[in-house]
Parts: sequence; C-alpha cells; structure tokens
Amino acid sequence: MNRLVLDDGTVDLPVWRPPSGRGPGLVLIQEIFGLDDYLRSVAADLAAAGYVVAVPELFWRTAPGWSSTHDEAGVAASMEVAATFHPGLGLSDVLATVAHLRESPEVRGGVGVLGFCLGGSLAFSAAAAGDPDVAVSFYGSTVAAQIAELAKVTCPIQFHFGGQDPFIPRSDVRVVEEAVAAHPGAEIHVQEDAGHAFHNNVAPMFHHPEAAARAWALTTEFLRRTMPA
Repeated sequence: MNRLVLDDGTVDLPVWRPPSGRGPGLVLIQEIFGLDDYLRSVAADLAAAGYVVAVPELFWRTAPGWSSTHDEAGVAASMEVAATFHPGLGLSDVLATVAHLRESPEVRGGVGVLGFCLGGSLAFSAAAAGDPDVAVSFYGSTVAAQIAELAKVTCPIQFHFGGQDPFIPRSDVRVVEEAVAAHPGAEIHVQEDAGHAFHNNVAPMFHHPEAAARAWALTTEFLRRTMPA
C-alpha cells in the first residue's frame, strides 16, 4: 500500500501493478460508491493490460473507507456522502495522485486519468486543470456544464455517455458532442441503448452488458493508441 501525502493529510493509496511490475500510470477515479468490488475489478483489468493503477480515496475527509451497496438504498446513502464532497479538494487529490505516479520508479510512458460518474467529471476537470497524458471520462454529470474547459485540454481525451441516462439529459450529451467535434484530440462515444453507470457490472439496476463491452473495447483501444503499455 502506497501513501499519498496531501496538504491536509496523508492517506493510503491502493496501487495495482502489471505483471511486468512497470508501465504507464493511470489514476482511476471512483464513483460515489467508493472503492468497491467493481472499481477493484476495473483496476485489476487495467493492470493486466500493462498499467500501474492508483485509486485515490475521494471521501477520506468526511467518510473514510466509504463503500456502499449497489441498490436503491446504496445509491441514496452514497448520494448523502457525495453531498459532503468538495469537488475542488477532490480535484486536488486527483492531481496529487498524478504527480505521485510520475515520481514512481515503476511508472514509465506517461500518466493518465480515467473515471466513472463522479470520477468522470473529475477526469475531465483534471485534464483541463492539470497535465495528464490522456483522459477518459465516463458519464460525468458536470461535463456539459463545464464544457468550455475543453479549450484548456491539451491531451487526448475520450468521453462516454449513455443515450438513455436519466441523470444526464441527451441534450447535455449533445452539447458535449458539438464541442468535441471542434476540438482536435477529443472523441465521444454514446451508447444510445444504455443509461447511467452502464459499465458497473456489480450494479444490476445500472449495468448494460452489451453497451459496457462496446465502451470498454473503445477505451482500451484508445489507451493503446494514446498511451501504450
């Protein structure tokens, strides 16, 4: 277990390593459910693909160790925890994790960010405010409202959305589509048959297996193309 030193504290930083022990770095950014079985499986998949994966705990200041179930009760509880979350501090934690990976002797070939839901919004913010080498944002609910920030993004960036997302209107997704079309290095993929959190394979109320498989194939191809392991 690594330790991440921040301005207001020092926290554990779980890291997954590839079989070779070295590779490009990826900061994997959580959903509101915390570091759960789903996120651990994504980290393991990315490590198996050759990446050194670090997962910062975003709720450590207000709900340390938070992890919830993936049913309606779990969503409600996670929403309450997320309501106490400070996005600016979370972004600072993500950027600190990027810097931590850059300084790690096991990381070579760049450092990127990849996030889901809350993490999807933060991955976009990190690409605009920091210096990751690549960014992947899955169904970030604040992306459309902050799309002007895309002008600050200089790394390759990929967005994913569900066309039937009840939390992110299709009109918001269209705003992102229009901005991406005018921004070199950006791409967007919309799974029109899927809703929110469609990649989360431990959340039956959200998971859409076919859309998840399509989006993940696009993600891994994008990573191989822009920051190969």
